[in-house]
Amino acid sequence: MPAAQTPAETFKRALAHAARALAEKAELEVHFSNEGPRLANGVLTLPHPPRDPAAPESASLRGQADRLALRLSNHDPALNARQRPMERDAAEVFDAVEQARVEAVGARGLKGVQANLDAALLTRLEKSGLLRAEAERVPVAEAAALLVRERLTGQPAPDGARTMLDQVRARLEAKAGPQLDALVDVAEDQDAFARQLKAVLRALDLDPGDAEGSDSDDDQGDDEPDAPQDDQPDEQEQEEEDGGEGGQSLEGTQDDQSADDERQTRPDGTPADPDGEPGEDGPDLDEGSLPNRQQSADDGRNPDAYHVFTNAFDETIGAEDLCDPMELDRLRGLLDAQLNTLSNVVSRLANKLQRRLMAQQNRSWAFDLEEGVLDTARLTRVITDPTSPLSFKMESDSPFRDTVVTLLIDNSGSMRGRPIMVAAVCADILARTLERCGVKVEILGFTTRAWKGGQSREAWISQGKPANPGRLNDLRHIIYKAADAPWRRAKKNLGLMMREGLLKENIDGEALTWAHDRIKGRTEARKILMVISDGSPVDDSTQSANAALYLDKHLRQVIEQIETRSSVELIAIGIGHDVTRWYRRAVTIVDVEQLAGVMTEKLAELFEAAPKVTKSPRGRAA
Repeated sequence: MPAAQTPAETFKRALAHAARALAEKAELEVHFSNEGPRLANGVLTLPHPPRDPAAPESASLRGQADRLALRLSNHDPALNARQRPMERDAAEVFDAVEQARVEAVGARGLKGVQANLDAALLTRLEKSGLLRAEAERVPVAEAAALLVRERLTGQPAPDGARTMLDQVRARLEAKAGPQLDALVDVAEDQDAFARQLKAVLRALDLDPGDAEGSDSDDDQGDDEPDAPQDDQPDEQEQEEEDGGEGGQSLEGTQDDQSADDERQTRPDGTPADPDGEPGEDGPDLDEGSLPNRQQSADDGRNPDAYHVFTNAFDETIGAEDLCDPMELDRLRGLLDAQLNTLSNVVSRLANKLQRRLMAQQNRSWAFDLEEGVLDTARLTRVITDPTSPLSFKMESDSPFRDTVVTLLIDNSGSMRGRPIMVAAVCADILARTLERCGVKVEILGFTTRAWKGGQSREAWISQGKPANPGRLNDLRHIIYKAADAPWRRAKKNLGLMMREGLLKENIDGEALTWAHDRIKGRTEARKILMVISDGSPVDDSTQSANAALYLDKHLRQVIEQIETRSSVELIAIGIGHDVTRWYRRAVTIVDVEQLAGVMTEKLAELFEAAPKVTKSPRGRAA
């Protein structure tokens, strides 16, 4: 008999069948990968489901699958390519409203599908920070799509999205209310819908290029065969299959593609710096600092360059100072209870790492020295010849002993539960293992002091909400174990990761800068920085008040500087999140249970490889 399927496998199979039914394609290929959600070459790729299919995030995953499947059954890419405007702002609104039509038409009479789409919508808006956006920062495309969605479904926007929409509803309906209403009558006809949608764009002053004669041009095209246009429609059709027109992913916004464009490579293969930072001829990080750190918004530089509104409320604090000793003992007890279930596996991997490290020692001794350890094997010479001096010996240093490792652990809310527990267990056991091998280990964590802002945001509001404020949350950087602290003294601190309410939001760029500066100040010859995270930077307050992908772009800049101009060896492990998009040396794991094996294997590989060497401005090895 076949082995019983796990709940996750059963969920995957049900999700695939539902997608094929909605897409009306019985042979649709459905894959699960960290690359999803996307639709390319007729293959639907979805993210891996959570371990517990009953978890709230499962509804969002179902919604992602439903909106892509409905696009297959209710959307004609070739027709869309002919109707889509060329101007960027108009195209964004056109794409968003067309997707709203696809979902509304496809989900009619299917209450479960509509609920899934609502969950996916709220998740997407939450991740982008738009649920807390001020009125002037609500994208027209999102607002127009929600207005059309309400008209086509007869249902109000979901809670949360409705609050965002109400800030701009009156203004948009005053401009284009009748034109939006007219879309209802042609929702079933994509071609007629696209023609009417152009009237909406003109009413919103978003389609100046087609303002005159667009309808007549379209009518003329109906009487004549479509002329080939240098294969442009085929390219646009491929872009649509990849998740949305113009490179727009159905899970994100068009700015996601812009971020990837900024990461184009130089001729030598290294990522280009979007802000034009100096390259090889610039100062080495040994002599300076990482880019865009705590710039003022009014210092004459590009307002999009990363800066901090205020750092008066940030804190770098030891774990022992965040709760009283009794509470820390209780939390450590919780972690020890989890160690019982994972200790066998993790300890076995740690012992394997220790054996590989010890095998590299290649011990050698220098004899007949004037100082060092007394060489007892040569004491007979003193007995036979009292005038002979004592002989000393000294062991040569093992290269890997002159190494320090920093583990920087994401302490954001999305790590809550098993991910943070496994990360704490792995850090605990690896610290013990490396300490036995003579390698010093530092364990750091990063989060924020508040959800959706804090005192920094309050200060910004009190000053009249100036534009482009920069980072708007209070950082909390936690030292669980300093490099020079023995494991026994710091072991209780790791239990703090189990504390409810500790994990909030994550601003990765500044955390990476902080960890890099700490390890850079160490005297060890070799420095290794390992980052463990389950997602990209997220801080609603900052993201809603600044340009799109503000935190993401800063993280890319910091990583590029460390990887190309610092002697610190940087490696990242993503838990259910593809970190290879940011880091050159990175690995992504699907299941948190893989973390221990990947951490030990990657550390072993680094120790066995040659140390990283960077060239300083003076021409010496850094």
